[in-house]
Amino acid sequence: MEIHPVGDDDLDPDGDFEIVESGPGVTRRPVTAAENLRASRGWWDADADNYQSEHGEFLGEADFVWCPEGLREADAKLLGDVAGRRVLELGCGAAAAARWLAAQGADVVAMDLSAGMLRHAAEAAARTGITVPLVQADACALPFADGAFDVVCTAFGAVPFVDDSALVMREVHRVLKPGGRWAFSVTHPMRWIFLDDPTEGGLRAVHSYFDRRPYVEYDESGAATYVEHHRTMGDRLRELLGAGFTLIDLIEPEWPAGHEQIWGQWSPLRGRLFPGTAVFVADKPAA
Repeated sequence: MEIHPVGDDDLDPDGDFEIVESGPGVTRRPVTAAENLRASRGWWDADADNYQSEHGEFLGEADFVWCPEGLREADAKLLGDVAGRRVLELGCGAAAAARWLAAQGADVVAMDLSAGMLRHAAEAAARTGITVPLVQADACALPFADGAFDVVCTAFGAVPFVDDSALVMREVHRVLKPGGRWAFSVTHPMRWIFLDDPTEGGLRAVHSYFDRRPYVEYDESGAATYVEHHRTMGDRLRELLGAGFTLIDLIEPEWPAGHEQIWGQWSPLRGRLFPGTAVFVADKPAA
């Protein structure tokens, strides 16, 4: 969950991103898998301290928060009873959710691409006394045996930041036991038609919902420094079904009364009008 502000001045008359002739900028363009991986690892390593400073209090030291709307697993119970179950958290960041799951009796592994984020996870484990194994790996190539887990989950981790999210779905399906559960949250697909702006400026549609080109921030050399991918709601469903999952639920958390915190593009103003998060819950069929 990041903010990458884009204003009207960044757009051409067709609502697309202006191409900057020199220096850093933003665009929508294809990226290779290697370029995507390099940008994501570099971004989250460089941003880890800032991210934890800005969002660590909201996320907690040992809590499972699904989204900026504040939906918590303790209330939603999307994963069911995790006591005694083997759980993998993808894109764990500082692993607050993994520590919460461990406190509920789960046998948890926390995984992230970023060494910077995993450093924060290790520091938080020392503070809380709740330790879980930490693994640095790519979600497109999970380093685990077939059927190793009962549950796989992520709150805004991995899925939007890889070039082939359908491959992530297949990898998760592979490492789940029959009957296992996969739950993940992402930015609601409809949010991609708006500017990344929590104020009134973010209430005007300027982008095509069907533009699936990656959002790319790049440096002076033109190299990608941040990459995020849009998929339509139908795309996500086809990824899940194509991997062999059965969809159990799709949650669009409502903005709760009294919640006034702004997180990037998420704000009370926008949250009370349209959804900002989609949480998918799916099961691998029992054998």
